[in-house]
Amino acid sequence: MENVATWKSHRMLFFNTLAFTICFAAWMLNGVLVTFLTDNGVFNWGPLEIGWLLGIPVLTGSIFRLPLGILTDKFGGKWVFGLLLFFCAIPMFLLSYANSFAAFVILSFGYGFAGTGFAVGIANTSVWYPKKNQGTALGIFGAGNAGAALTTLLTPSLLQKLTHHGAEIEKWRIVPQIYAAVLVVMGILFFVFTENKKPEQSEKSLAKMLTPLKNVRVWRFGLYYFLVFGCFVAFSQWLVPYFVNVYAASLITAGLFASLFSFPSGVIRALGGWLSDKWGARKVMYWVLGTSALISLMLIVPKMEIISPGKGIMATKSGTITQVTDSLIQVQSKIYPVKIKSYDFKKEDSEALILPGKDSWQEPIVKEGDQVVKKQLLAKGVTRIYFQANMWVFAILVLLIGIIWGIGKAAVYKHIPEYFPNEVGLVGGLVGVIGGLGGFFCPIIFGYLLEWSGLWTSCWMFILLLSVICLWWMNSVVNKMIRKKNPELVKQFENKNGN
Repeated sequence: MENVATWKSHRMLFFNTLAFTICFAAWMLNGVLVTFLTDNGVFNWGPLEIGWLLGIPVLTGSIFRLPLGILTDKFGGKWVFGLLLFFCAIPMFLLSYANSFAAFVILSFGYGFAGTGFAVGIANTSVWYPKKNQGTALGIFGAGNAGAALTTLLTPSLLQKLTHHGAEIEKWRIVPQIYAAVLVVMGILFFVFTENKKPEQSEKSLAKMLTPLKNVRVWRFGLYYFLVFGCFVAFSQWLVPYFVNVYAASLITAGLFASLFSFPSGVIRALGGWLSDKWGARKVMYWVLGTSALISLMLIVPKMEIISPGKGIMATKSGTITQVTDSLIQVQSKIYPVKIKSYDFKKEDSEALILPGKDSWQEPIVKEGDQVVKKQLLAKGVTRIYFQANMWVFAILVLLIGIIWGIGKAAVYKHIPEYFPNEVGLVGGLVGVIGGLGGFFCPIIFGYLLEWSGLWTSCWMFILLLSVICLWWMNSVVNKMIRKKNPELVKQFENKNGN
C-alpha cells in the first residue's frame, strides 16, 4: 500500500468509480424496464412477480460479491473488473430477446453480476491509498451508486422515445442492447488505462483469508449495510411503482423522483467518507441511524381518509317532526340547526395540502311526521379526517433519507480497512453480500407487506424497525466497550445517577 496518494492512485480511483457507475446503472435496469413493460401490457405481471424481477439481479450481485472480492484480493482488480464488464454484457444483450417471465429471471440473474463490481472496486481502490485517505477514497468510489439515478432518470425517456410512446412497443428491446454496448466499451477502457495491484496478503491460503468471517463485528457491519445500502438499492427501484400507484405519476415523472432519491445518495457518499475520516465512523453512524429512524417514522403515515362517528343532534324534548331539510330539523316549535357537509374531494386532491384536514357534518335520520322522544337521535354526526400525504413533502423526505443512507454507506466501509487492513476485499465482499441481500429481499418483503396490509407505506414501517434494531445493537456494543475499558468510571456515573 502506498504511504501517500499519487496521481496513479487518483487515476485508478477514477476508472474504478466510472466502471462501478456503469455497473450500478446496468444493475438497476429492471426497476424501470419491468415497470414500463407491465404498464404497457407487454407482460401481465403482478406485484409479486415484479418484486422478484427487481430482486433477482440484486441477489446475484449480492451472493457473488464475496467470491469476487476474494478473487480481487488474489489476482488484482484489473483482470477481475475488466472480465466482469465483458461477462455482464452477454446476458444483458440476450435480455433483448426475452419473451417470458422465466427468460427474464435467468437473464436478470446473469447480468446481476454487475452488482459485484462494488466488492471488486472497493478492494481495487483501497489497495492504492494509504489508511488516512481510504475513507475519502472509498467514499468517492461509492459515489458510483449514482448510476442508479442515470437509469431512473434517463431510461424512462429513452423507452418512450424508442417506442414512440408505446406505439412501437417492441423497440423496448433496443435498451438492453445499448446497456450491453456500454458495458463492453467500459471493459475495453478498463483494460487499456488501468494497472494491476494486489494486497500484501494475496498469497494467503483460502482458509486463512476466510478467518475474519468468524468475527461478529463483520456481521454487525453487514446489518448496518443491509439498511443503508440494501434499502437504498431496493428503493431505487421500488420508488418507481410507488409514485405511479400512490400519486398516479407518469413513468417519466416517477423515474425523475426516483433519481432525485438515488443520485444525491450516491454522490453524497464522498462526503460521508470525509466525515468519517474527520470525526470517526462510529459517530457518523449514530447520526445516520437516528435520523433514518426519525424520517421513516414520518413516512409511515399513509395517504388516507378516515370517516368516524361525530357529534350528532339529540332531541331535547318529545314531539312531532314538522320539517326536515339539509340545514335544519324542526320538532314542533323547536328548531335544531344541522351542520352541512362542506368539503370537496376533487378540490382537495387538486390542492397541495401539507397537514391533515378535518371536516364534520350532520346527517338527519328522521323524516317529517315522525314521533320522537327526549334524547332520541335526530341527526347522526360524521367526522372526516383527510391526509393527502403531499407528494412534494414525501419526495423531500425520501431525498433526505437517501442522503442520510449515502453518508452511512461510506461510514460503514470506513470501518473495514481500519479493522481488517489486509482483508478489505474479503470483508468488504461479505459486508456487500449482506447489504446486497437487502436489495434483493426488501422489494420482495415490500411486495408481501403491501399484499398483506394494503398500505404502500408498510415499507417504511419495515425501515423504521430495521433502523431501531441497528441503533440498539450499535449502542449496546459501545456501552459494552465503555464498561470494559473504564469500569470504575461507569460505576461512579451509575452511582451518581442512583442506578
